[in-house]
Amino acid sequence: MAAPLSGARAAVFDAYGTLLDFASAAGQAQDILGDRWQVLSDLWRQKQLQYSWLRTLMGKHADFWQVTGEALDYALEQHRLADPALRSRLMDAYARLDAYPDVAPTLIALRQRGLKLAVLSNGSPRMLAQAMRSARLDGLVDRILSVEEVRVYKPDPAVYRMACDRLGVWPAEIAFVSSNGWDAWGAKAFGLQVAWCNRAGLPRERLPDPPDAEIRSLTELPGLLGLE
Repeated sequence: MAAPLSGARAAVFDAYGTLLDFASAAGQAQDILGDRWQVLSDLWRQKQLQYSWLRTLMGKHADFWQVTGEALDYALEQHRLADPALRSRLMDAYARLDAYPDVAPTLIALRQRGLKLAVLSNGSPRMLAQAMRSARLDGLVDRILSVEEVRVYKPDPAVYRMACDRLGVWPAEIAFVSSNGWDAWGAKAFGLQVAWCNRAGLPRERLPDPPDAEIRSLTELPGLLGLE
């Protein structure tokens, strides 16, 4: 029986939430935030994504570092934590997020099997370069692709089209992996093969074009690609 993502020539990964643990930024400030670190992190992420989508719809693009800072400002004010030193600490931590433990072994395994590997992210080029270098992942992928090239955010089809153009492959030849449901459904709507890495065990999105496969860890990916 064919693997669910058979025929892929490239594996393309979302960055934040898929390779990089965005919650680790607030987690590093538990000495100040205490038990509030998780709710702050959740609101920060919620507003970060909301602002990216709204800016795309409004035609008012700003790079992801600015969007991330503005989302943090909202979250800090909401929790009455408008402290410049804390803000600076959290932004510095966001630039150096931890990688999930399953990331490096999976990327190494896929490279050994000859796949092109790339990151396709909302992050700005400088943001991504720093984060991937800090997490020691930069040497494990062939390309780091940022939405800044098209100046709209995922899930706009122009972002996924860019990955095809830059890697020189057809949509069906890309295995796209994201932990974000909206991103996984958006990539599938464009025509990529998609694995949703549902790390948090969330319900499936009520959207058209569901992904081809659902996994809980990236370690399942080689099997989906028929590489085991």
